[in-house]
Amino acid sequence: MANESFPTVKTVSAPQIAFGGTQGVYCHASEATGTDMTFSVYVPPHVEGATLPVLWYLSGLTCTHANVTDKGEYRRACAEAGVIFIAPDTSPRGDDVPDDTAYDFGKGAGFYVDATEAPWAANFRMRRYIEDELPALIAAEFPMADMNRQGITGHSMGGHGALTIGLRNPDRFRSVSAFAPIVSPLNCPWGEKALGGYLGPDRHAWRAYDACALIEDGARVPELLVDQGDADQFLAEQLKPELLRAACAAAGIDLTLRMQSGYDHSYYFISTFLADHVNWHAERLKGG
Repeated sequence: MANESFPTVKTVSAPQIAFGGTQGVYCHASEATGTDMTFSVYVPPHVEGATLPVLWYLSGLTCTHANVTDKGEYRRACAEAGVIFIAPDTSPRGDDVPDDTAYDFGKGAGFYVDATEAPWAANFRMRRYIEDELPALIAAEFPMADMNRQGITGHSMGGHGALTIGLRNPDRFRSVSAFAPIVSPLNCPWGEKALGGYLGPDRHAWRAYDACALIEDGARVPELLVDQGDADQFLAEQLKPELLRAACAAAGIDLTLRMQSGYDHSYYFISTFLADHVNWHAERLKGG
């Protein structure tokens, strides 16, 4: 990693060798959020001068980069498929960043939006951070990352982020998947609280952050892969995958929705199927 274009990038901990590649954790001063932001990057083994596809993983409520980095069990699959794996944080952090006492709003719950309401608008600009600032940093600091071959996935709130970011940027992301995503924040308590708080009462403004609404409004990707546990405690009230199934069917989007028997919302579920997703993305990110 070079530090020429972004001199504020720092290594949080010494990169560790895993399956022949390197797992690193880094931080930098973010213009988008006005705070320091931390992210992890796994770079698989590769020959010098090679460029590799990139898979983004967006985490869920209460999480940081560390949850999937520590529990995700993706490194073997990434090493075998030759895929870089990037895990950002879920929100801005810091003593001066506004927060809420609830777990589903404020720090750890950025919902991958650019907030417009006070006091959140000053820092909670996760859309800009994920769509623009961090990719530019990765392109500058990790020359082996082929930014013409990007996929995106995520879990729960991060699944919502992956779906909406992928749908808004179909030319950038060749592949989009999710684990137990919040498919329609317009139609669940988590989403109504977060989008109302960050964006205000105009529900039309929320549609840019709702996968089903984006599809209804014309956004298209060729296909989606979604894994959902049928024992997930949030399935009926918050996640509602049937809404995504209906939206994709109406739009002609090829949705593979796999209901996994007995699995809940935890990293036991995610780690079981994350290698499947890495390989699914790798197939779609082949070639120049």
